[in-house]
Amino acid sequence: MCGIVGFTGMQNAAPVLLEGLKKLEYRGYDSAGIAVMNNEAISVSKVTGRIANLCARTRDGADLPGTTGIGHTRWATHGAPTEENAHPHLSNDGRFAVVHNGIIENYLSLRDELRQDGYRFESETDTEVIVHLIELYYRGDMHEALVRTTNRLSGSYALGVICSDEPGKIYAAREASPLILGVGIRENFFASDVTALVSHTRNVIYLEDGEFAELTKDSVRIFDCLNQTVEKKISRIAWNVQAAEKGGFEHFMMKEIMEQPGAVKATIAPRIRDGRVVFDELTLTAEELREIRQIVITACGSAYYAGCAARYALERLTHIPVVLELASELRYSDPLIDEHTLLIVISQSGETADTIAALKECKARGARTLAVVNVVGSTVAKLADNTVYTWAGPEIAVATTKGYTTQVSVLYLLAVYIGDRLGLLENEYKTLVKDLQHLPRRIQQTIDLNASIPDLAKKYHSSKALFFIGRNTDYAVSLEGALKMKEISYLHSEAYAAGELKHGTIALIEEHTPVIALCCNPAIMGKTLSNIVEVKSRGAEVLALTFRSNQKIISVADDLLFIPDTDPLFSAVTEIVPLQLLAYYVAKENGCDIDKPKNLAKSVTVE
Repeated sequence: MCGIVGFTGMQNAAPVLLEGLKKLEYRGYDSAGIAVMNNEAISVSKVTGRIANLCARTRDGADLPGTTGIGHTRWATHGAPTEENAHPHLSNDGRFAVVHNGIIENYLSLRDELRQDGYRFESETDTEVIVHLIELYYRGDMHEALVRTTNRLSGSYALGVICSDEPGKIYAAREASPLILGVGIRENFFASDVTALVSHTRNVIYLEDGEFAELTKDSVRIFDCLNQTVEKKISRIAWNVQAAEKGGFEHFMMKEIMEQPGAVKATIAPRIRDGRVVFDELTLTAEELREIRQIVITACGSAYYAGCAARYALERLTHIPVVLELASELRYSDPLIDEHTLLIVISQSGETADTIAALKECKARGARTLAVVNVVGSTVAKLADNTVYTWAGPEIAVATTKGYTTQVSVLYLLAVYIGDRLGLLENEYKTLVKDLQHLPRRIQQTIDLNASIPDLAKKYHSSKALFFIGRNTDYAVSLEGALKMKEISYLHSEAYAAGELKHGTIALIEEHTPVIALCCNPAIMGKTLSNIVEVKSRGAEVLALTFRSNQKIISVADDLLFIPDTDPLFSAVTEIVPLQLLAYYVAKENGCDIDKPKNLAKSVTVE
């Protein structure tokens, strides 16, 4: 959940590290620090709060000269966000500095052991055991010290290390946490995410679990736990630095909302050729698909809700039962999964710890696995039998927007693709493909139809609680809409299946309670209308999301959000957009930090 960065080259390291940490701040922003090596001395500066505080403390890095260093921005897990607990951590002899993303599960026993050996601890973190172990095992060979140290660690880690005995070198190690090397000209880098690298280089190497790297300004050496050299290919990042900048928008979240028509088009258009849905990356044959008895979708957070939204299309078009499982629950259950199961795992980052664990568990039980991810070379992408990329581009805001809509779009494509191989009628198939092709334009129409949202936010921003209701796909979308609201505005918001109101939830409805009612499925419009009348009779104020032509709902709702006419089977990607915008403007009215909401981080790489 934290972000780490390392640099060695010809220029001063501190400004490069600070720039990289700003790009990684979405991964954690409780505290931050850098360590820079100047000749044979390591200087450290740490602060609580944002990277801006670290820039001020170091005068934008001018106070820490040197061309080699490491940096960290923290999302607190072990210990409060204090300067003592901030990274980098120093060894007792001052020769080593370490930054760490992940969780060391056996740190308490290691701490007790190291204390008995005379090591002094300055923090409450699990990370500090790492730097003391390195000091313990170092005998002039950093390779050996790193291997021996990591052999003692249980859990997950991406490590960056510098040693004052080895000026100009940075070391990195990975196990179950993302870590990428950046290859430049007379300078080299490591980072948790490519966003920290693209302003310097788009040439990267993806480290695998159990691999280590030694970087100087002129070389990148990778080795394994036996100290054997590992040959790795250099990959090229397709997008440029502008894709990771705000581009004139006040917040990344708004930029990414507005990018959704283009992102969904980039996801859909290349996969429709001559009127057919095509997945060049899939190896599943029609014969194998006919052997599938159930589809299990597993994910966390918004990715899970993307699966909920797409479930209806998958079931209807494939006639295969679809089961949704939270990855954090599936990994601790005894799932009924075998070789007749298609497991679909969804993760924006591809590094979500619970999702990775669930994927491994289901693979061990014989399931065929298919990953839907955004980040090329991520752990989920590598583990799955088949991987489909969403091509959403970088998403910087912690609360996902285009990540969700591109995930749903991929699942829609898969529903049509699998359905075709299992016997969809040709006329229906052609209609569905056309509807998919229209989705990017309909997202833009949705944005254009809802210019009133900033004014609606002024009305609803001071509410104590907001309730989202809907049926079928409308209910699935309301789950994500409620999550967006609570994530960035900190208002209590909950989603309920509209038919369940009378089974307890309606007791919470009182005078002026805001109810956001999703009404975008003509087949059950009358049922949803009854639910709207039901809550209004208890004094609720109803904000309805519906088609512009839906006079029945328009006549009873207090306020309105609109989407263009869309096949209800594929409506989730248009329905969610007004709810994203509403959450954004409510949060703005409340003065919230929209891109970096409290207590949250973008990539949940720890359990």
